[in-house]
Amino acid sequence: MTTLIVSTAATWAMVGLIWMVQLVHYPMLATYSAVAPATAAGDHQRRISWVVGPLMAAEGVSALILLVDRPDTMPTWSAWAAAALLGVALTSTVVVQVPLHARLAERHDVRDAARLISSNWVRTVAWTMRGLLLAWVLAS
Repeated sequence: MTTLIVSTAATWAMVGLIWMVQLVHYPMLATYSAVAPATAAGDHQRRISWVVGPLMAAEGVSALILLVDRPDTMPTWSAWAAAALLGVALTSTVVVQVPLHARLAERHDVRDAARLISSNWVRTVAWTMRGLLLAWVLAS
């Protein structure tokens, strides 16, 4: 049960963070990167890593543990669905958002900035669905 609580707490921290990134931070980053692309991207990467790194690590480890040792109240399908949603969010991070950040660090491009914001909806929805699923399992 402790692992489920840790996983749910880390996920809800990411849910709050990803909504803030989606609605506040990325739109601001898109604007600031026009003025100083390398500085904006570097500051973002350096500062955000301190927040998302431990949360993503807690989520990843707890998701793996829940796949093999879940509480009796957690259906098997829900552990796999929660892990798959985390996989979607992390894959999007590595395959889409990180390369867009790298390109924006080299030069400001309005299209790349817009893609960063629009593609981030994949992570926003995946983390929100994961959070709702884990909250439902925890409340059951």
